[in-house]
Amino acid sequence: MEEGLVIVCGSTLFFGTMLLIILGFFAYIRYIRYQETMKLAEKGLVKPVSTSSGKGTLVWGVVITALGLALCLGLYPIGWLVADGEFPLNFGPWMLIGLVPTFFGLALVLIYALTAERKKKVEEPSYNLNTEVID
Repeated sequence: MEEGLVIVCGSTLFFGTMLLIILGFFAYIRYIRYQETMKLAEKGLVKPVSTSSGKGTLVWGVVITALGLALCLGLYPIGWLVADGEFPLNFGPWMLIGLVPTFFGLALVLIYALTAERKKKVEEPSYNLNTEVID
């Protein structure tokens, strides 16, 4: 029983640390972009507005969802090592490491689906080529 607890604690610590490193990296990138915007504002310049289609949100949503599902599948067997029937379906708290990114990714996909602008088909004028000329 103690070996299983060590495995759960170790894997939770490892994946939690990895998640913090990844989130810290994205926070640092955001801070660098903020600094860039502030330096441009000091010079009286404006950062050009990008007109993206939102596909980046969809791509990141799919990638993060897949990563979360992979973590869920990888962590699920821990339930048989330590649970001994303590948790329903051996689905313990260690599964949060995979469930958080899974639902975060699903939220990004949902944001894309709800905010994507649907381009309306432009109706082309119909031309009747079978016109008769009346004298």
